[in-house]
Amino acid sequence: MKKILFIVLATVALASCTTSRQKISTSYPPEFDAKSQPKSPYASTGETYEQDRIVLYNAFITLVVKIPDSTNTRLTRIASKYDGYVQTLGNKTSVIRVKSDKLNSAIADISEAGKVKSKTISGDDVTDQYTDFQIRLENAYNARKRYLELLGKAENVEAALKVEKELERLNGEIDSLEGKLKQLKHLSDYSTITIYMEEKVKPGILGYLAIGLYESVKWLIVRN
Repeated sequence: MKKILFIVLATVALASCTTSRQKISTSYPPEFDAKSQPKSPYASTGETYEQDRIVLYNAFITLVVKIPDSTNTRLTRIASKYDGYVQTLGNKTSVIRVKSDKLNSAIADISEAGKVKSKTISGDDVTDQYTDFQIRLENAYNARKRYLELLGKAENVEAALKVEKELERLNGEIDSLEGKLKQLKHLSDYSTITIYMEEKVKPGILGYLAIGLYESVKWLIVRN
Protein backbone atom coordinates (compact mmCIF):
# COMPACT_ATOMS: atom_id res chain seq x y z
CA MET A 1 0.00 0.00 0.00
CA LYS A 2 2.84 2.40 0.83
CA LYS A 3 4.38 1.66 -2.53
CA ILE A 4 1.11 2.54 -4.30
CA LEU A 5 0.78 5.74 -2.26
CA PHE A 6 4.35 6.75 -3.17
CA ILE A 7 3.68 6.20 -6.87
CA VAL A 8 0.50 8.33 -6.80
CA LEU A 9 2.20 11.14 -4.86
CA ALA A 10 5.07 11.16 -7.33
CA THR A 11 2.64 11.22 -10.26
CA VAL A 12 0.70 14.18 -8.84
CA ALA A 13 3.90 16.13 -8.11
CA LEU A 14 5.14 15.52 -11.65
CA ALA A 15 1.81 16.67 -13.09
CA SER A 16 1.97 19.90 -11.08
CA CYS A 17 5.48 20.67 -12.32
CA THR A 18 4.64 20.03 -15.99
CA THR A 19 1.41 21.98 -16.29
CA SER A 20 2.43 23.44 -19.61
CA ARG A 21 2.60 19.91 -21.08
CA GLN A 22 -0.57 18.58 -19.48
CA LYS A 23 -3.40 17.52 -21.78
CA ILE A 24 -6.78 18.89 -20.79
CA SER A 25 -9.95 16.79 -20.70
CA THR A 26 -13.06 18.15 -22.40
CA SER A 27 -15.22 18.02 -19.25
CA TYR A 28 -15.55 20.97 -16.86
CA PRO A 29 -16.68 21.13 -13.23
CA PRO A 30 -20.47 21.54 -12.79
CA GLU A 31 -20.01 25.22 -11.86
CA PHE A 32 -18.69 26.05 -15.33
CA ASP A 33 -20.30 25.83 -18.74
CA ALA A 34 -17.71 24.38 -21.10
CA LYS A 35 -19.22 26.23 -24.07
CA SER A 36 -18.66 29.59 -22.38
CA GLN A 37 -15.03 28.96 -21.51
CA PRO A 38 -12.10 29.99 -23.73
CA LYS A 39 -10.70 26.96 -25.54
CA SER A 40 -7.45 25.82 -24.03
CA PRO A 41 -4.34 25.82 -26.21
CA TYR A 42 -3.51 22.53 -24.50
CA ALA A 43 -6.19 20.44 -26.17
CA SER A 44 -6.21 16.64 -26.15
CA THR A 45 -5.50 16.56 -29.88
CA GLY A 46 -2.34 18.61 -29.47
CA GLU A 47 -3.75 21.38 -31.68
CA THR A 48 -3.72 25.10 -30.89
CA TYR A 49 -7.16 26.76 -31.01
CA GLU A 50 -8.31 30.33 -31.39
CA GLN A 51 -10.05 31.56 -28.23
CA ASP A 52 -12.15 34.50 -27.17
CA ARG A 53 -10.17 37.08 -25.26
CA ILE A 54 -11.05 37.75 -21.63
CA VAL A 55 -10.76 41.52 -21.21
CA LEU A 56 -11.63 43.58 -18.13
CA TYR A 57 -12.80 47.08 -19.10
CA ASN A 58 -12.65 50.05 -16.73
CA ALA A 59 -13.91 53.57 -17.42
CA PHE A 60 -13.12 56.73 -15.42
CA ILE A 61 -15.21 59.89 -15.84
CA THR A 62 -14.87 63.24 -14.08
CA LEU A 63 -18.09 65.26 -14.07
CA VAL A 64 -18.94 68.77 -12.90
CA VAL A 65 -22.47 68.47 -11.51
CA LYS A 66 -24.97 70.71 -9.75
CA ILE A 67 -26.13 68.29 -7.04
CA PRO A 68 -24.18 65.03 -6.41
CA ASP A 69 -27.17 63.33 -4.75
CA SER A 70 -29.33 63.91 -7.81
CA THR A 71 -26.52 62.63 -10.01
CA ASN A 72 -26.29 59.45 -7.92
CA THR A 73 -29.99 58.84 -8.45
CA ARG A 74 -29.41 59.15 -12.15
CA LEU A 75 -26.42 56.81 -12.01
CA THR A 76 -28.56 54.20 -10.27
CA ARG A 77 -31.08 54.34 -13.10
CA ILE A 78 -28.31 54.08 -15.70
CA ALA A 79 -26.84 51.00 -14.01
CA SER A 80 -30.25 49.32 -14.02
CA LYS A 81 -30.93 50.37 -17.61
CA TYR A 82 -27.81 48.60 -18.84
CA ASP A 83 -28.36 45.40 -16.83
CA GLY A 84 -25.82 46.32 -14.17
CA TYR A 85 -25.73 47.37 -10.55
CA VAL A 86 -24.38 50.01 -8.17
CA GLN A 87 -21.23 49.21 -6.26
CA THR A 88 -20.63 52.52 -4.44
CA LEU A 89 -22.43 55.86 -4.18
CA GLY A 90 -20.72 58.89 -2.65
CA ASN A 91 -20.67 62.69 -2.66
CA LYS A 92 -17.44 62.76 -4.66
CA THR A 93 -16.97 59.27 -6.10
CA SER A 94 -19.44 56.65 -7.27
CA VAL A 95 -18.85 53.28 -8.92
CA ILE A 96 -21.31 51.33 -11.05
CA ARG A 97 -21.04 48.21 -13.21
CA VAL A 98 -22.83 47.60 -16.48
CA LYS A 99 -22.85 44.79 -19.04
CA SER A 100 -19.64 45.08 -21.04
CA ASP A 101 -21.38 45.10 -24.42
CA LYS A 102 -23.33 48.18 -23.29
CA LEU A 103 -20.40 50.14 -21.85
CA ASN A 104 -20.29 52.85 -24.54
CA SER A 105 -24.03 53.52 -24.29
CA ALA A 106 -23.81 53.79 -20.50
CA ILE A 107 -20.90 56.24 -20.75
CA ALA A 108 -22.88 58.37 -23.19
CA ASP A 109 -25.78 58.58 -20.72
CA ILE A 110 -23.48 59.39 -17.81
CA SER A 111 -21.85 62.17 -19.82
CA GLU A 112 -25.22 63.90 -20.03
CA ALA A 113 -25.44 64.09 -16.22
CA GLY A 114 -22.99 67.01 -16.07
CA LYS A 115 -20.04 68.66 -17.75
CA VAL A 116 -17.35 66.12 -18.65
CA LYS A 117 -13.86 67.24 -17.56
CA SER A 118 -12.07 63.99 -18.41
CA LYS A 119 -12.84 60.50 -19.62
CA THR A 120 -10.65 57.39 -19.83
CA ILE A 121 -11.40 53.81 -20.87
CA SER A 122 -8.86 51.02 -20.36
CA GLY A 123 -8.85 47.29 -20.97
CA ASP A 124 -6.86 44.58 -19.19
CA ASP A 125 -6.45 41.33 -21.15
CA VAL A 126 -6.42 38.43 -18.64
CA THR A 127 -6.90 35.58 -21.13
CA ASP A 128 -3.60 33.89 -20.28
CA GLN A 129 -4.30 34.10 -16.57
CA TYR A 130 -7.82 32.73 -17.08
CA THR A 131 -6.54 29.81 -19.18
CA ASP A 132 -3.85 29.02 -16.61
CA PHE A 133 -6.48 28.83 -13.86
CA GLN A 134 -8.54 26.45 -16.03
CA ILE A 135 -5.58 24.14 -16.62
CA ARG A 136 -4.69 24.09 -12.93
CA LEU A 137 -8.32 23.40 -12.03
CA GLU A 138 -8.51 20.46 -14.45
CA ASN A 139 -5.30 19.03 -13.02
CA ALA A 140 -6.61 19.40 -9.47
CA TYR A 141 -9.86 17.61 -10.38
CA ASN A 142 -7.94 14.78 -12.04
CA ALA A 143 -5.64 14.45 -9.04
CA ARG A 144 -8.60 14.40 -6.65
CA LYS A 145 -10.19 11.61 -8.69
CA ARG A 146 -7.02 9.52 -8.40
CA TYR A 147 -6.81 10.09 -4.65
CA LEU A 148 -10.45 9.09 -4.17
CA GLU A 149 -9.71 5.85 -5.99
CA LEU A 150 -6.66 5.33 -3.79
CA LEU A 151 -8.67 6.04 -0.64
CA GLY A 152 -11.00 3.18 -1.51
CA LYS A 153 -7.98 0.86 -1.64
CA ALA A 154 -6.39 2.02 1.61
CA GLU A 155 -5.37 -1.02 3.70
CA ASN A 156 -4.93 0.76 7.02
CA VAL A 157 -5.80 3.93 8.92
CA GLU A 158 -2.37 5.51 8.44
CA ALA A 159 -2.54 5.24 4.67
CA ALA A 160 -6.12 6.54 4.64
CA LEU A 161 -5.17 9.58 6.73
CA LYS A 162 -2.36 10.49 4.33
CA VAL A 163 -4.71 10.31 1.36
CA GLU A 164 -7.39 12.32 3.17
CA LYS A 165 -4.81 15.03 3.95
CA GLU A 166 -4.00 15.35 0.24
CA LEU A 167 -7.71 15.39 -0.59
CA GLU A 168 -8.23 18.24 1.87
CA ARG A 169 -5.42 20.22 0.22
CA LEU A 170 -6.82 19.58 -3.25
CA ASN A 171 -10.32 20.62 -2.20
CA GLY A 172 -8.95 23.92 -0.92
CA GLU A 173 -7.05 24.48 -4.16
CA ILE A 174 -10.15 23.66 -6.22
CA ASP A 175 -12.30 26.10 -4.23
CA SER A 176 -9.68 28.84 -4.66
CA LEU A 177 -9.33 28.32 -8.42
CA GLU A 178 -13.09 28.19 -8.96
CA GLY A 179 -13.42 31.46 -7.07
CA LYS A 180 -10.73 33.13 -9.20
CA LEU A 181 -12.35 31.93 -12.43
CA LYS A 182 -15.77 33.18 -11.35
CA GLN A 183 -14.33 36.57 -10.37
CA LEU A 184 -12.53 37.05 -13.69
CA LYS A 185 -15.61 35.95 -15.63
CA HIS A 186 -17.81 38.36 -13.68
CA LEU A 187 -15.42 41.29 -14.15
CA SER A 188 -15.30 40.46 -17.86
CA ASP A 189 -19.09 40.38 -18.16
CA TYR A 190 -19.60 43.61 -16.19
CA SER A 191 -17.43 46.64 -16.93
CA THR A 192 -16.62 49.02 -14.08
CA ILE A 193 -17.33 52.75 -14.39
CA THR A 194 -15.89 55.10 -11.78
CA ILE A 195 -17.45 58.57 -11.68
CA TYR A 196 -15.64 61.43 -9.95
CA MET A 197 -18.01 64.31 -9.19
CA GLU A 198 -17.09 67.94 -8.67
CA GLU A 199 -19.92 70.13 -7.46
CA LYS A 200 -20.50 73.18 -9.63
CA VAL A 201 -19.61 76.38 -7.73
CA LYS A 202 -22.41 78.92 -7.58
CA PRO A 203 -21.16 82.53 -7.54
CA GLY A 204 -22.64 85.04 -5.05
CA ILE A 205 -23.94 88.54 -5.87
CA LEU A 206 -20.45 90.00 -6.21
CA GLY A 207 -19.47 87.00 -8.26
CA TYR A 208 -22.26 87.65 -10.75
CA LEU A 209 -21.24 91.34 -10.93
CA ALA A 210 -17.65 90.32 -11.62
CA ILE A 211 -18.80 87.90 -14.32
CA GLY A 212 -20.96 90.60 -15.90
CA LEU A 213 -18.08 93.11 -15.84
CA TYR A 214 -15.74 90.54 -17.38
CA GLU A 215 -18.18 89.74 -20.18
CA SER A 216 -18.69 93.47 -20.89
CA VAL A 217 -14.97 94.16 -21.10
CA LYS A 218 -14.50 91.09 -23.24
CA TRP A 219 -17.26 92.31 -25.60
CA LEU A 220 -15.56 95.73 -25.93
CA ILE A 221 -12.09 94.32 -26.57
CA VAL A 222 -12.84 91.20 -28.58
CA ARG A 223 -15.32 91.55 -31.43
CA ASN A 224 -16.08 88.91 -34.01
